[in-house]
Amino acid sequence: MARGPTLDLVPGVLAGETRAIARLLTRAESGDDEGQPALEAIFRHAGRAHVVGITGVPGSGKSTLVAKIALQMRRTNRRVGVVAIDPSSPFSGGAILGDRIRMGEICGDPGVFVRSMATRGALGGLARGTLDAVDILDAAGYELVIIETVGVGQDEVDVARAAHTTVVVSTPGLGDDIQAIKAGILEIADIHVVAKSDRPDADRTIADLKAMLAIGPLSRRSGLSGEWQPPVLPTSGVSGEGILALCEAIDAHRAALDASGAIASRRTEINERRLLLAGEEILRGAFVRQRCGHVAGLLAELDARTIGPHTAARRLLLQLQTETNA
Repeated sequence: MARGPTLDLVPGVLAGETRAIARLLTRAESGDDEGQPALEAIFRHAGRAHVVGITGVPGSGKSTLVAKIALQMRRTNRRVGVVAIDPSSPFSGGAILGDRIRMGEICGDPGVFVRSMATRGALGGLARGTLDAVDILDAAGYELVIIETVGVGQDEVDVARAAHTTVVVSTPGLGDDIQAIKAGILEIADIHVVAKSDRPDADRTIADLKAMLAIGPLSRRSGLSGEWQPPVLPTSGVSGEGILALCEAIDAHRAALDASGAIASRRTEINERRLLLAGEEILRGAFVRQRCGHVAGLLAELDARTIGPHTAARRLLLQLQTETNA
């Protein structure tokens, strides 16, 4: 069988060629079927990088923090990939690219690859091609891959199912800290960061987080419940305070995962999430293709209220399964 044009990108990606990486990332973001054989091939070569998720509410300084982490990690000669999820433009559907503006100090480093991706309506803080993008950077030889979420607030928890280490960023003065904790976003944290710690009200945020952690562990993550206590680390993007300590905590968490064997369970969690997402995408595509076929008849019955939505969905799935097996 002849190799397709997208599959031809795989050797270049594995060799770390910037152009091949960028072109395959574009395919991953578009989600078209043509890119799937190449992404399947890349998946087999991935799985070595340490994937770190950075999340927090909008305005918490995530992009600045990611740039500082990348700079510090480069001092240890590690290659760093960054997948920055930006809000979609309401007109073009593309990424606004604000993260690239704030990460200007690392974009010229040949050992750092920054890619902005649009959410395109996806919920949970990630874009649909995020995990494929992580695979590409991983297979290309980037030892650390950072996912920076879009910053949508309390529903932004999908990053915990995409990363080995999750860093939750809080900032003084953005509202009721206790409400943020109740919302659940802090429960996914392996490491807590209080950014902009040079502000006078930072001490209160730090104290609140430590008090909540003293009551009981917030983390829902498996495997390290009794061996890893999420630290609360103050940082400043302006002065650089706390960046080294944060990078050391990221490395320490990965070491703890490896030592306990919990890294395997986290990889399984990520793969399970990917399996379910892939299944949802396949079903969604099948539904769209049937919009003028079976769906039209079912919609007529729904409009007449002779059946309910769940019954209609089950009938549609049965029809799709019958056609697939035919």
